[in-house]
Amino acid sequence: MSILYALATAGAAGIGAIWLGLANIRVVRQFERGVVFRFGRVQSGVRGPGLTVLIPFADRLQKVNLQIITLPVPAQDGITRDNVTVRVDAVIYFNVSDPVRAAVDVQDYMSAIGQVAQTSLRSIIGKSNLDDLLSNREHLNQGLEVMIDSPALGWGVQIDRVEIKDVVLPDSMKRSIARQAEAERERRARVITAEGELQASEKLAQAAEVMAKHPAALQLRLLETVVEVAAEKNSTLVLPFPVELLRFLERATPSSDAPSAPDDKTLELSPPRVPDDARGLQL
Repeated sequence: MSILYALATAGAAGIGAIWLGLANIRVVRQFERGVVFRFGRVQSGVRGPGLTVLIPFADRLQKVNLQIITLPVPAQDGITRDNVTVRVDAVIYFNVSDPVRAAVDVQDYMSAIGQVAQTSLRSIIGKSNLDDLLSNREHLNQGLEVMIDSPALGWGVQIDRVEIKDVVLPDSMKRSIARQAEAERERRARVITAEGELQASEKLAQAAEVMAKHPAALQLRLLETVVEVAAEKNSTLVLPFPVELLRFLERATPSSDAPSAPDDKTLELSPPRVPDDARGLQL
């Protein structure tokens, strides 16, 4: 009986030792690093991916994720430098560069990064104009990244990228921006129209000079106009008769062959002729 009891005790002790050994084996994944605390003191060196054996009752392993973490920044209300109330939200991409610092120097680095991001975002809103928030976001993203990255380096965290997602404006400001954009488009349209009229007037002046030297060009242009109008298959054709064409015809026709027209100013009206019978009746 004593032998069987000794064997059972030895078997139980062996099973307990095996279980205890397996319980102190940890698996660190490829994107993680392990920080070992032995009796509360950080051990030198970081445990890489694979199996890690710990000393029972002495070591404690804390895993730190090295993947890039996406942290949305809640929308922050602020007043820009030109006194416009806006609501801005952003997103941060960061990862842990020093697992020991991330595990020792800060209690919760994700919460710390989130709070710093909110404070920095409000500060950026107060230092920027509305036009910069709407059109110059790259510069603001860089400034926001520098503001967040400065304290994050001391926590073993590296800021990879910061992006401002959306800028919400009041309805009154949206209407004002729409009116401003409409006025700007109207101004551009008027400038373009004026430039077109100026260029057209210059070309028309050049064409007038050519037609003045060559009167036949005016007649050819008139015939082209007739052809263009006739192509529409209209039943009525209104055709202007230019004065320059009359002058051209007068110069082309010899003066001796042209009959002289009576002058309206010197034309005298003779009284109507009364028949003789009518005279007798009148008498």
